Amino acid sequence: MSDSIRITIRLSRNAAEKMEELVKSGEFKNLSEVVRTAIENFLAEKFAPRNIEKISVDLPKSTVAMLAKLVEAGDAVDLDDAIRTAVREYVRRQISLLAKEDIEKKLHEELVEGEG
Repeated sequence: MSDSIRITIRLSRNAAEKMEELVKSGEFKNLSEVVRTAIENFLAEKFAPRNIEKISVDLPKSTVAMLAKLVEAGDAVDLDDAIRTAVREYVRRQISLLAKEDIEKKLHEELVEGEG
């Protein structure tokens, strides 16, 4: 990190202990990496392009495991891509179902009007 600055922050003991747990688990090399990652994720969310809204989703571990299998199979580049694809396909199916129901309702109304 050649173009960096040093910033000092104060955190609650609870937050610091949780960050230490992340380091001890091996997920991060040190506390600085935890803080950098958290800040980078926060900034990426806050400064997302205007046509994109970033959200955070809590998923059961079993669902994450299924999504990871999609990535392993080459159906998605990474977990984020797998989640985007799953949500997009779900929304498409729901919209198709709603459109179908709307068409069927209109046809039924036209048939009832035609009989009357």
